Amino acid sequence: MSQVGLARWSEAKPVEMVPGLIRRTLSETDDMMVVEARAKAGTVVPMHSHPNQQITYVVSGQLELTMNETTHTCNPGDSVAVPGSVDHTAHFPVDTVVVDSFSPPRPEYR
Repeated sequence: MSQVGLARWSEAKPVEMVPGLIRRTLSETDDMMVVEARAKAGTVVPMHSHPNQQITYVVSGQLELTMNETTHTCNPGDSVAVPGSVDHTAHFPVDTVVVDSFSPPRPEYR
């Protein structure tokens, strides 16, 4: 399922994951996927888990990510790693843009 070449943000389909959170799946290879997410202030992603490893990089705004009963507050330039199958939740106190990398790719995000 490798996609070789340029991925244009303007051509990536916006998908509302939860109210206030829009994701765009950008590039992927057989082993990883890059997704941009834009959240409105106050958006909450409910507790969930997935088998995919995840690294989230905060472009702008702020992310409060909770896993293993610890909340990590991430500001622009920060990143946080979420191992596969670990329950986690996210809160965006202000308008925020993040870039998520998943390995392996999430089929439901294609």
